[in-house]
Amino acid sequence: MIEDDAVWNSLPVPALVLDPEDNIIAINAAAEGFLNTSSKSINGVKVWEKVMIDSPLEDAFQRARATSSPLFVNDVDVGTGDRAPLHCNLQIAPLSGQEGHMLFLISPRELAGRLTQDHTVKSAAKSAIGMAEMLAHEIKNPLAGITGAAQLLSMNLSAEDRELTDLIVAESRRIVKLLEQVEQFGNLTMPDLRPVNIHDVLDRARRSALLGFGAHMKIVEDYDPSLPLALGDPDQLLQVVLNLLKNASQAADKSGGTIRLHTYFEHSFRLRRADGGGKPVPLQIEIIDDGPGLPPEIAADIFDPFVSGRENGTGLGLALVSKIISDHDGWISVTSVPGKTVFRLSLPLDPTKPKPKES
Repeated sequence: MIEDDAVWNSLPVPALVLDPEDNIIAINAAAEGFLNTSSKSINGVKVWEKVMIDSPLEDAFQRARATSSPLFVNDVDVGTGDRAPLHCNLQIAPLSGQEGHMLFLISPRELAGRLTQDHTVKSAAKSAIGMAEMLAHEIKNPLAGITGAAQLLSMNLSAEDRELTDLIVAESRRIVKLLEQVEQFGNLTMPDLRPVNIHDVLDRARRSALLGFGAHMKIVEDYDPSLPLALGDPDQLLQVVLNLLKNASQAADKSGGTIRLHTYFEHSFRLRRADGGGKPVPLQIEIIDDGPGLPPEIAADIFDPFVSGRENGTGLGLALVSKIISDHDGWISVTSVPGKTVFRLSLPLDPTKPKPKES
């Protein structure tokens, strides 16, 4: 169907060719990654069974075919049934010289907007982080003096009055703990990038969680064993996964719940920068839980500092997670409805080792 295979498979966006009955008869390499399937296995499948769009397009699609005119659709969510939908632009056009056949292009937009925004606010964010770190350091010193003074006073007080000094000590220590988290968030040390088997990181995090905060949870592994090595800092990535597992465990009730660790490869995922450049981030990690979901009023801002859905939460954990993944030239996103929350990490490949080490 496509004569120049080199050009066809070099297209940077998922592309499909449809016959007059809307059956898929060809896909390029980017579409294989986007749909998580092979060209052979999807041949003859109805396009609307595999490409799920949040807008009714069938009628407009048929009009485009009947009039042999192109169709452009912007800002729609496109899913495959295997993962969360992506925000995309669509282009549909008649295939020259083949009556009734259509070319269907899918251009994911999800990764572009946030990266551009991150680039424009980078300097301001660094300044804010530096100021928070400085204030945290300065506040901790007098708090240590207040705590010590309260403890000395309590030695000569009645039991009733000691309740007040104990309250001073307890609250001072709580504030110090919060300030330490602020200082941790302000640590701008860049990751020590090296080849990483992300399944090793996930296994370490899973074992640690089951021995501690996630003892009441069931953690299920759903790994792609052929996944290549990532380029990352194993300790920082472990911190990220532990934080996400802890959030999922805390969101569940005391009877527990299920967390699924899912890994897969998605060829079409790229970070697109404001200058038009981009970097592939094909290694996907999903932490999926069956908890109550994120509160709708904060879902869009969940990675911002001091935004938390828990009472007495600091709102720094997910901000730190976002910062670490950004420092890895990766991407983090979340989709959440009651009963299913999916945190998705997208990471770059290690360019020197295309295959993971044998375990």
